[in-house]
Amino acid sequence: MSTLRLASRSVLRSRPLVAPWRGSFRGYAEVPSDKIRLNLTLPHQTIYQDVDVVQVNLPATTGDLGVLANHVPTVEQLRPGVIDIVEESGSTKQFFVSGGFAVVQPGSLLSINAIEAYPVEDFSAEAVRAQLAEAQKNATSGSEIDQVEAKIELEVLEALAAVAK
Repeated sequence: MSTLRLASRSVLRSRPLVAPWRGSFRGYAEVPSDKIRLNLTLPHQTIYQDVDVVQVNLPATTGDLGVLANHVPTVEQLRPGVIDIVEESGSTKQFFVSGGFAVVQPGSLLSINAIEAYPVEDFSAEAVRAQLAEAQKNATSGSEIDQVEAKIELEVLEALAAVAK
């Protein structure tokens, strides 16, 4: 046993010492990007694909969330509400989503997967108010399933009424 121990020690001593950092040399410090790479995808359409934007504000179930470059990685469930996208040009685009998920990945990559997303300017305030009144009537009458569906519809319409102009 001691002979084996001595032999292994001599082999270890005879190996050249290799620096663990030798293969991964790093030059100048990399400048962090001040942009987010955005993907906004629906089941039937891709609205943004690998587009650089400055900021994205999300309606998460845990509260509103603003995402800037180098944001901590996270996964958020989206509630009905408005996604604000601040583009490189400084203009802001708003999309109403009924739900979905947002994934912030390392390297300033944001992927939003939503069931539905429509530009806010496409909605008529009068039509939203009319649908809201009808949903409020349905929430108190009908079967239990009808009432639950009406409450979900109310949640979406109330969020939409808050932003429709």
